[in-house]
Amino acid sequence: MAAPVVPIFDVGDYDAHITRAVELLQSGGVVVLPTETVYGAAGRVDQPQAMARLKAIRGGDDGKPFTIHLAHRDNAKAFLGEVGETGNRLMKKLWPGPVALTFDVPPEVRADAVKRVGVSEPGLYQNGTITLRCPDHIVATDVIGRVGGPIVLTAVGSPAEASNNENVDFVIDAGPTRFSRPSTILRVKNDGFEVVRAGIYDERIIERLLRTTILFVCSGNTCRSPMAEAIARSVLAEQLHVSEDELEQKGISVISAGSYAMPGARAAAPAIEALRGVCDLARHRSRPLTVELIHQADVIFTMSRSHNSAVTALVPSAAEKTTTLDPSGDIDDPIGGDTALYQKLASELRVLVERRLAEKVPVLI
Repeated sequence: MAAPVVPIFDVGDYDAHITRAVELLQSGGVVVLPTETVYGAAGRVDQPQAMARLKAIRGGDDGKPFTIHLAHRDNAKAFLGEVGETGNRLMKKLWPGPVALTFDVPPEVRADAVKRVGVSEPGLYQNGTITLRCPDHIVATDVIGRVGGPIVLTAVGSPAEASNNENVDFVIDAGPTRFSRPSTILRVKNDGFEVVRAGIYDERIIERLLRTTILFVCSGNTCRSPMAEAIARSVLAEQLHVSEDELEQKGISVISAGSYAMPGARAAAPAIEALRGVCDLARHRSRPLTVELIHQADVIFTMSRSHNSAVTALVPSAAEKTTTLDPSGDIDDPIGGDTALYQKLASELRVLVERRLAEKVPVLI
């Protein structure tokens, strides 16, 4: 008999379906969940029946470890103990997202974790390592966060295909996945990382995501945010005693985007004039706000609260690193104003940028 398939965003009570999935997982069932990469059959590590069924779905016990999926990056501490600077930065920059990380874990931490979970060490670790992922999908996050025990997933086909698998009890259908490709797997080292499996992100993208990136967001990316970007680059170069061109060499990127931007638009003429002598905004071309840009950023400064909402609509977890540039309120759009208005805005932006960089950037660099 086929497992029931719930099109969760189309019909019914969302919370009731999430609750049903959680109850099944807690009792040893297997539930198919969407992630941003592929659909995965999920089960609890501490439920032998579920693990046996997941191995059957995967085609037998091939000895390969399952990846533990987390609701939040902070949950990784329970399996890792203290990790170094590289590991912390990888988790901060790549989670939630389509990247799994493999860590070496000290024996005493492994012993504590398996005792707490109630499984043998091979149930969590393989040769002293563990692979963890924090998916960027609201359904997976809501279910995993409520289960109360470690969850592993193994890739399956479409929801319709998964429902016909005799080892599946319940399928949550959230439509096509964002990427429709497997996640990237990285092995974390003391001084960097190694790509174990290429996936959504290649090594070039990973390197870019690991940079210190400051993102400014407005609506069209032709006035406020490119002006703030240019001012921030100038301020940082002064503070670090380097040229603006050398910021990239130091691993610092300052970028801007627009929540409603069309790609390739020029900066507004008054904005170019207002910053003449500071930078050449004539070279600026607008870009739309994207999920990748949001993940890439260490801190996101927006021009208004509506722009905050635009960021978190794309990546809800980005709320913790997103704030309005002006703590006291929105910065009005100068579109249609004359050069004098843009010059006044440039002066205000410089004060705000200096203040905000002093608060945020020393922690990032």
